[in-house]
Amino acid sequence: MSTDQFFGFTDRTLVFLKQLKANNNRDWFTKTRKTYEKAYKEPALEFAAAMADQLQSLTGLAHTSKLFRIHRDVRFAKDKTPYNTHLHLSFTPDHAMANPPCWFFGLDTERLTLGTGIFAFDAEQLAGFRSTVAGPKGPKILATLKKLTDAGARIGAPELKRVPSGYARDHPQEALLRRKGLAIWSDIGEATAALDENLVATCGAEFRRLKPVFDVLLA
Repeated sequence: MSTDQFFGFTDRTLVFLKQLKANNNRDWFTKTRKTYEKAYKEPALEFAAAMADQLQSLTGLAHTSKLFRIHRDVRFAKDKTPYNTHLHLSFTPDHAMANPPCWFFGLDTERLTLGTGIFAFDAEQLAGFRSTVAGPKGPKILATLKKLTDAGARIGAPELKRVPSGYARDHPQEALLRRKGLAIWSDIGEATAALDENLVATCGAEFRRLKPVFDVLLA
């Protein structure tokens, strides 16, 4: 699908998410299954196809899209509501790396969020990331992240409280060394932003802004 074939989600998508949030039970969902298919699943897959094309143009790599299940895994959760009240997509580049950075799209009843990164490095990636940020490239990576966060992007807190062994506690990149993964997020608007007929281009422009982080992680 080319990007000019997707003209944004519709009000029905947002209405469905709001109604699901207010009626998060199997009986209601079963009765409105056709609405789920038409207002949620079908436009999500159409957008995913168009966005994958846009990301291929941006990165030079083919991307595989994934629409996350609306059913929640409640086996070990205190919250037993059966459905997610958001729409999440991921886009994975066709790359030899076993655990490459991905792109993320999230729509809920309040906002539209985009992101890129790797939630959890594998052992080899973690060692490589630490070596990179502790070396000559570290200051530039830190500056890149600061520029993006100063402009409104979000990065979660480091997972480790202390710098890992082998590195000085006061290392200039200590905050990066305490990370076990790296993802950056951008809230690009309220949920109604998804109704924009130029949604694919808008997301593409924001992904381009976040691309320096994708590039660091793909290296």
